[in-house]
Amino acid sequence: MTVSSPILPGRARAVVIGGGIIGTSVAYHLAHAGIEVVLLERDRLTCGTTWHAAGLMATFGSMSQTSTELRRYTADLYSRLEAETGLATGLKRVGLIELATEPGRLEEYRRVAAFNELCGVEVHEISPREVAERFPLARVDDVLAGFYIPADGRVNPVDVTMSLARGARMAGARVIEGVPVTGFSKQRGVVTGVRTPYGDVEAEYVVNCAGMWARQLGELAGVSIPLQAAEHYYLLTEPIEEVSADWPVLEDPASYGYYREEGGGLMLGLFEPVCAPWRVEGIPAGFSFGELPPDWDRMAPYLERAMSRIPITEHTGIRKFFCGPESFTPDLAPIIGEAPELKNYFVAAGLNSIGILTGGGIGRAVAAWIADGRPDIDVTGINIDRLHPYQANPRYRATRTVESLGMVYETHYPGRAMRTARGAKVSPIHQRLVEQRAYFRDVSGWEGADWYAPEGVEPKIGDLSWGRQDWYAYWEAEHHAARTGVILMDMAFMAKFEVTGADAGRMLDRISAGAVNGESGRITYTQWLNEGGTLEADLTVTKLDDERFWVVASDTAHRHVETWMRRHFAGAHACVTDVTSGYAQINIQGPRSRALLAAVTQADLSDEAFPYRSAAVVPIGFARVLCIRITYLGELGYELYIPAEQAQHVYDVLTGAGRAHGLRHAGLKALASLRMEKGYRDYGHDIDNTDTVLEAGLGFAVALGKPGGFIGRDAVLAQRERGPLTRRLMQVLVTDPEPLLFHGEIVLRDGRPLGYIRSASYGFTLGGAVGLAMIDAGEPVSRAFLDSGQWAVRIADRTYPAVVSPRPLYDPGNERIRM
Repeated sequence: MTVSSPILPGRARAVVIGGGIIGTSVAYHLAHAGIEVVLLERDRLTCGTTWHAAGLMATFGSMSQTSTELRRYTADLYSRLEAETGLATGLKRVGLIELATEPGRLEEYRRVAAFNELCGVEVHEISPREVAERFPLARVDDVLAGFYIPADGRVNPVDVTMSLARGARMAGARVIEGVPVTGFSKQRGVVTGVRTPYGDVEAEYVVNCAGMWARQLGELAGVSIPLQAAEHYYLLTEPIEEVSADWPVLEDPASYGYYREEGGGLMLGLFEPVCAPWRVEGIPAGFSFGELPPDWDRMAPYLERAMSRIPITEHTGIRKFFCGPESFTPDLAPIIGEAPELKNYFVAAGLNSIGILTGGGIGRAVAAWIADGRPDIDVTGINIDRLHPYQANPRYRATRTVESLGMVYETHYPGRAMRTARGAKVSPIHQRLVEQRAYFRDVSGWEGADWYAPEGVEPKIGDLSWGRQDWYAYWEAEHHAARTGVILMDMAFMAKFEVTGADAGRMLDRISAGAVNGESGRITYTQWLNEGGTLEADLTVTKLDDERFWVVASDTAHRHVETWMRRHFAGAHACVTDVTSGYAQINIQGPRSRALLAAVTQADLSDEAFPYRSAAVVPIGFARVLCIRITYLGELGYELYIPAEQAQHVYDVLTGAGRAHGLRHAGLKALASLRMEKGYRDYGHDIDNTDTVLEAGLGFAVALGKPGGFIGRDAVLAQRERGPLTRRLMQVLVTDPEPLLFHGEIVLRDGRPLGYIRSASYGFTLGGAVGLAMIDAGEPVSRAFLDSGQWAVRIADRTYPAVVSPRPLYDPGNERIRM
């Protein structure tokens, strides 16, 4: 019998690669957006990892607004698909219970519950007795509480994928199986189509939804996608008479397990703390509907722990112990968005075992991004451009994946740093900081000094917790040193770019909301906006001369900023050079910073000769150093950019002279507390791509009247003309000195939730925990509105009075930075 070759269209506006839950969802939403789309599946729909997914539907568990929105939309979509397509999804809203068996997890879940309730998720804290009533076979003697989400449950992954595929076809999409993509066509940095054994398909957009094959497929296009497959397990028992299909899903992270009814028995799924990567060298092209031989010896301890939660499983027959691969990412966040290396090449992969429960939302978000030209949700934490090419190296993937899967069921304590694949990038003065007893954490792959231990104390942390750690006193001393004396802070991880050429100033001024092309020797704090007026970057631009500029952004925005410049400078005489690795950045900050620098340079750094925002190359020792008077801490201060090969020498000169001035080393914990007291923003943490520059409270940095305008100017003007803002970023200070803020705590006005803490620290000068929150009031956020209400912050299950302010609570007049 002769099998005919698939017939492909010669062109489509979008080609989606991969027929799992993500690919069919993207195709479905693109088709419903009116975009001509073709989905190509190398074998059969669901044949990769979708077919063996457990199908859990959980809206509970995330402290990310983006993730929660994706989950909620997905559940809603699955609930209405059958009526649209005629194919059932197997959605059963039997509920879900999360168990807390130790105080740290109980605190976490109470915080998560408060946050999820703000996002519209119904959550109930229930007693151990109530857990047993809903899941009678569970052992509850060690349970502190359960968290019950009535609308969560389970879905059939194959059924929902088939329903999405039919819905896509009904909306005009073509879904073609048995067609592997073998390459890509591109022109001048833009993807133009895909290659297959059956012919090429031209396309304006390509979306890589190839799951655990996505990395290898990306390599064919020159796109780095750092994900890695790992073994993932679940056990199916023989039928158990007492089990009901109406029981909720039960999750017990402390036992590494989740439990639900399956075939009259139980499915017992596992997320072990130390996993096994699979096929680091590459996933076989023909691996379809595949299983892996289970490693009983490795998994036995974890399986025994999980079975102990449901004792009857220890004496019940095993129908199957299943092992199949799933892909995981370096930071356990999805990889979504347009590839920095190739315009119009999108990726939606690396779902870290939450592909089913976020699939609908991921598909909608990617489709909206393509249709509108920009995302309509906060993507700063999931955007592919947060990751770097070295993270796709085999050794890195093999090392980091072992840890990332295990993080799924860890208690997510604040300040928890990644422990694997460390030492990939170090500052030019790293060894000097080791000698100063720095405690390092992973900062976008860099070793960043978080805090410093005093002499005779080893820099290490004990057990993580939600309370004060034993190193808090060292952090507090560093904070006060910056406020009263002088500190040295290593910031080598900051993204640094030299932009040169005859058009450099004009192009930078075009993409900057601030006026950055003024006089030479000046630094400008500015934002980059899209046409919709929302934020794309928050950074500084220093004009060194008419054809040379210095752009500095945060570590997390590194590739986004670089890509934004390269794509907007196309055709202009402007060259972007990434010099991050070529220069150290040492910040000297505090009231005595000028006195220290005066002791090491002949340059006149007096306020008259070198006022705030000045920039110049100055001599320090044997080096020529770019010195910029600017601060991110709220004090008189300077940023020093030093050629990497001279960094240790300059460091030695600074610390040698610093002894007479009481110089102290300070780490990133102090950076966080100092900048938070001042209300300084951090893109990707307290401001993101969904915020306008006015809502972020950064209107003062916008030059609406500059000649030539800037990208997003019309949107900024339109928002101003609409009148007072109803949504505004505010500084929030808890007046009780005891509680701590981290992220996700709920801000209340007269008992009504109006937002949540996006990022926070402890204000040692202000005397309480302090954070930044986007207040969505539904009415003008005026001074009268702020003063007339009683403000409070809900932290887990407790509420504390608070002060809310649009202006910095520390030095609102900026007197200290202009000393």
